[in-house]
Amino acid sequence: MVHVHRTRLIQRKMTEKSSTGEDSTALVTTAEITQQLATGSAMTSSASRGTGFYFQCAVVVIGIVGTAANALILYALVASKQHKKQMLIVNLNALDLVSCIFLVITYSVKLCNIRLTGTSGFWLCATILSEAFVWWGTLGSRICLAIITIDRYLKVVHAVWSKQKLHTWMIYMAMAFTWSGSLIYSVAVNFSTTAVIDGVCYAAVIWKSEVVKMVHGVCNFILFYVPKHQVSLQLS
Repeated sequence: MVHVHRTRLIQRKMTEKSSTGEDSTALVTTAEITQQLATGSAMTSSASRGTGFYFQCAVVVIGIVGTAANALILYALVASKQHKKQMLIVNLNALDLVSCIFLVITYSVKLCNIRLTGTSGFWLCATILSEAFVWWGTLGSRICLAIITIDRYLKVVHAVWSKQKLHTWMIYMAMAFTWSGSLIYSVAVNFSTTAVIDGVCYAAVIWKSEVVKMVHGVCNFILFYVPKHQVSLQLS
């Protein structure tokens, strides 16, 4: 029941911080949100709602197109009997398909403009509205793309070694990691940095401190971008 009273806890911490004179940077993002609510500039304002509505509709359309495209690619791979030879490519498109499906679901729910309350409201915020499952597919796709790049690098640069050392079970383990690793990462980050304040979902903005937020950004860059580009440079 901790997450049900998360707003009260945040306000209590802010009061304690101000009364004891401690460093207020730990809840700087929460203070900003509170200020937005006080000035009427939160996400539920009528002006932002008008622009946001059309943007959300556009995202739903993009998600539908992406779902259809990835489903067609998967069908073509299976129909041509290439899915067993190109397992990593199939896995990549499957992750993209999942991401597009949840993109449609997420922004369709956002269009409903649901006021969030209680435990169910927090769970809806932390899972769907926070785009946790969209990022599940997106991050898994990035990991899979990096694995494909490494696989191609080994087959081109170390052809003999790859034929002797790379086995099918390694491919299956890598595919499983793209699904499980990205899901754990996405859910963990979103649940720890998401809150419902006055019925509005604030996803991935409630960081413990600016230092934690910066460290996460740096680690995210190193884990998801550096390895892929390093191998790409080696291939070029």
